[in-house]
Formats: sequence, C-alpha cells, structure tokens
Amino acid sequence: MKKPPPFVLRLPLLGVICFLILYVLAALSYPGGSATEPTFVGFDFWSNYLCDLLDEFAVNGELNSARFHARAALFALCSGLVLLWFYLPLLFVKRSKLHYLVWSTGIVALLILFLMGTHNHDLIVRLSGLFGVTAILTCSMALLRDGFRLLGNLGITCFAVFLLNYFIYETGISITDLPVIQKVTFILCLTWFTGLNYALIRKLENP
Repeated sequence: MKKPPPFVLRLPLLGVICFLILYVLAALSYPGGSATEPTFVGFDFWSNYLCDLLDEFAVNGELNSARFHARAALFALCSGLVLLWFYLPLLFVKRSKLHYLVWSTGIVALLILFLMGTHNHDLIVRLSGLFGVTAILTCSMALLRDGFRLLGNLGITCFAVFLLNYFIYETGISITDLPVIQKVTFILCLTWFTGLNYALIRKLENP
C-alpha cells in the first residue's frame, strides 16, 4: 500500500468536524418527540437517540426536517472513517493477519453504516455492530501489541462501552439511559478515531 498525499490523511478529521457541525444543525431543526416524551418540542439530549434525526418522520409524527443535515453528517463521517481505516495498516510496522482483520471488518462495518438512514434500522445496527466491535477489539489488540498503549486502552474502553450499548439495546434493561450512553459512546469513539488519525499522520509524515 502506497503512502497517500498529506491532504488525504486529513480528510478523516475533516469528516469528523463536518459530522459534528451538521449534527448540531440537525438537532436544532428536529421537530420533536422521543420514545419517552412523544410530545416534546425539539431535540432532547436526554431522551432522543442520534438516529431519531435520520428518520423521515420525527417521533411526534411531523415530517423530519432534520434528516437532510443528519444524513449528510453520517455520509461525511463514514466517508472520512472509511478513508482512515483503508490506510490504517500503514500505522503498523509489521502487518499480520490480525492487522488485515482490523482493516476488513472496519471497512465492512462503515459501509453498512452508510445505510443507517434506511428503514432497516435494527438489522443495520446489528450487522454494523457485529463487524464494528470486531474491528474495535482487534484494532485495540494490534495497537497494544505495537506499543500504542494510550490508543489501545482507549479502544478497549470504546469496545466495553459499545458492548454496554448492545446489552441495553437487546435486553431493554435501563433503556431510558441508552440515549445518553449512546452519546457518550459516540464522543469516546470520535476521540479514538481522531487519535488514530493523528497517529497515522505523525507516523507517515515524521518517520
């Protein structure tokens, strides 16, 4: 795999920034309603899921004007992360089967995640989650093995919180806490992705 041009290495970070800006705009334009408060006006940080912004109709039944910003945000994020994951093997000195497992499962998870705005939400969550947790765990193992202790430990933390999300999602236990836990998970994962991006830039531009 050839070393990419410097500007390409910065596109994943740009994708994260665009995602955050567009999702704030989406939240500001969301009509209202959540699973626990159907009549609430606007987006409620404590009770709305991030995926509520992607749906064609808001929970309160109104046409969801937030979906355009939310879907653009998802596209920007996934596009940037696919690019990051494509070049991620370059971060490691000696690439093994573990590194290529990281590479393949991560890209598949992100490509499936592109479909989150469709009507097959539960299926997409489960499929992308299956490949996603595999990618996060194997990547964390590879990072720890190659001496990236901080990034490896942060990846393990993301993996653990990811599993907590799935446990609550599938069992319904503490389901009212899931919207907030989901947002904490996103912040942790975005921090981790940014750290991976920085480490890759530093490795390739300052060998």
